[in-house]
Amino acid sequence: MRISPTDLAILVVYLAGITAFGARFRRSQKNLRDYFLGGRSAPWWALACSIVATETSTLTIISTPGIAFAGNLGFLQLALGYLVARVILCVVLVPQYFQGEFYTAYQLLQKRFGARMKSAAATVFLVTRALAEGVRISAIGKVVSVAFGTGEKVSILMVAMLTLAYTFEGGMQAVIWTDVIQFGLYLSGSVTAFVILLHKIPSGWLEVTQAAAAAGGKLTVFDFTFSLTRSYTFWSGLLGGTFLTMASHGTDHTMVQRLLAARNERDSKTALLASGVIVFVQFALFLVIGVMLFVYTQHSALVAPGGDPDKRFPAFIVQDMPAGLKGLVLASIFAIAMSNASGSLNSLASSSMMDLGGSRNQAAQPLKRSRELTLVWGVVLALLGLIRWGPVLVAGLTIASITYGAMLGVFLLGTWNPRANERSALAGFAAGLASMIAIKWFTPLAWTWYVLVGTLITFSVGSLVSLTSAETVQEKRGLN
Repeated sequence: MRISPTDLAILVVYLAGITAFGARFRRSQKNLRDYFLGGRSAPWWALACSIVATETSTLTIISTPGIAFAGNLGFLQLALGYLVARVILCVVLVPQYFQGEFYTAYQLLQKRFGARMKSAAATVFLVTRALAEGVRISAIGKVVSVAFGTGEKVSILMVAMLTLAYTFEGGMQAVIWTDVIQFGLYLSGSVTAFVILLHKIPSGWLEVTQAAAAAGGKLTVFDFTFSLTRSYTFWSGLLGGTFLTMASHGTDHTMVQRLLAARNERDSKTALLASGVIVFVQFALFLVIGVMLFVYTQHSALVAPGGDPDKRFPAFIVQDMPAGLKGLVLASIFAIAMSNASGSLNSLASSSMMDLGGSRNQAAQPLKRSRELTLVWGVVLALLGLIRWGPVLVAGLTIASITYGAMLGVFLLGTWNPRANERSALAGFAAGLASMIAIKWFTPLAWTWYVLVGTLITFSVGSLVSLTSAETVQEKRGLN
């Protein structure tokens, strides 16, 4: 074992405490509105923390510093798009989610296009979210293997099962309020790591800036080169990041569920915008930590096990942080892994129940059935977490980006093309998915462009097919 008994105790107390805290919310679960939307009682600031905690994964904490260690701060260009997208969503999609009693994002598609479109979108969401969350869960194994010098499988299963325990019991309220605690823990842990790392570099920030400049501009943020094959440029970051976040926060039910859980439309928008500012700041923090690790290795023997860049930050935590603080930071990394998994479990169960399992009025025992679906998805995510995915941050974002374009395209088709009907929406959706799979495997297009391209293909094909439709949406409504 590579960590001290004190650090191990901190970690164990955290895992037991957060599981018990989340499970206590079972007493407030009376119906599906409580279980899947938390009774729409959470304040906007709690939802903002929950959005950030869900958006920020173990991938972010361990892989983002590795990106800056090997390159520069260019990834931050993508975060600019994250901010722009939130403003657009507040105007385009968020108001639509409050024009009815929606439990999932895809019920909006049913209202606009019909049940087949809802089922198709929900199915793609379930597959995409399960695979992406499997990547996120696998990332925690990298941390534990460094901390304990053991295999990754036991730690992955442990985190998955503990998260399942409180999500199964407490539903969305447990997810939101444990997210708030976990957000505070991982952010404080990351700031602590930053301060200690800066203190360990002999000349502090001055040396960081000088060594980073001498190494080829590792503190460089902007690259205004226009390229379709480079992932981190200003244009791919601004445009690609905007479309990526419009899709992830506007059509992925894991995020939309938090928007739907707000007390009203205004709180939903406030939470979304506030989360964007926090995310931008924390990405800057993780990237700067990566540059600082690069400088620190010039004075120390810090070695990432197996040369894995995702293990550089965990290696620093285990090898060079003092006892007690080491346990705090490790607990913070576990916290974010559990936060991601709990949100995904609840949203996967919600979509399975509401989009593919019939209406809530048809369910004989809706709460029992919802918990059963949560249990099923918990097992699925644990198994997917055991797969070796390679560099986890890029793997997770790439998986989502392949399907996000089709998803966003069909939502925008329903919003901006009044002629579009279910037939044209399904055609555009299928074309977008097929095109992005082909682009992924047969072209060098950078993943940061995937959502933009997929959206354009889906919207264009859907619009073209709608021109051949015998009746427009308005005509159909007029006959009803």
